[in-house]
Amino acid sequence: MIESTIIYKYFPEVTPVQREQFDTLFSLYMEWNSKINVISRKDMDNFYMHHVLHSLAIAKYPFPDGAKVLDVGTGGGFPGIPLAIMFPNVHFTLCDSIGKKIKVATEIAAALGLENVTTVCSRVENLPDTYDYIVSRAVTELKNFIPWVKGKYTTQMIFLKGGDTNMEISECARALKLSQKPFSSANISDIFDEEYFDEKRIIFVKKFG
Repeated sequence: MIESTIIYKYFPEVTPVQREQFDTLFSLYMEWNSKINVISRKDMDNFYMHHVLHSLAIAKYPFPDGAKVLDVGTGGGFPGIPLAIMFPNVHFTLCDSIGKKIKVATEIAAALGLENVTTVCSRVENLPDTYDYIVSRAVTELKNFIPWVKGKYTTQMIFLKGGDTNMEISECARALKLSQKPFSSANISDIFDEEYFDEKRIIFVKKFG
């Protein structure tokens, strides 16, 4: 069982309130996962590393206070809920088209007292608002994802992905007839030491067009 202390190895600056929220996450997800399966039950032993810490790789590239962030395909609340704990002065909208998943995210955000979280059950294409940032965790291939969110962010998209991201960026740019200039990537293994992150990447896409 991997404990929540793995978070504080990389984020020692968290406040007592944030620490309590992170510590509470596991029991909340265990309870909800028994009703609505949003995380593989065999993966719950790795909950803090595979889900919470992985989400928090984005936190190493901080959002400014007052920013509006959209989490697309949040599922049960990743990466949005860990990021909302880490950035209490940033507003997060968690979006998923599957109602039972967004119910879990809604209930967990409420149980944690996260007043900076809004949840919405919708396809992202149907959202009327624009956000400063978009985050997402391996929802689909980049070439499919970008058309969904084009025009919905003003600063940057941050996409958690595994595998060969250079090839994915190249294929995306070619398929959508885009320059590769707005795209960049980083290795999560440069942030976190654990072997699990060896093949994990972050893709950044600045606003274009």
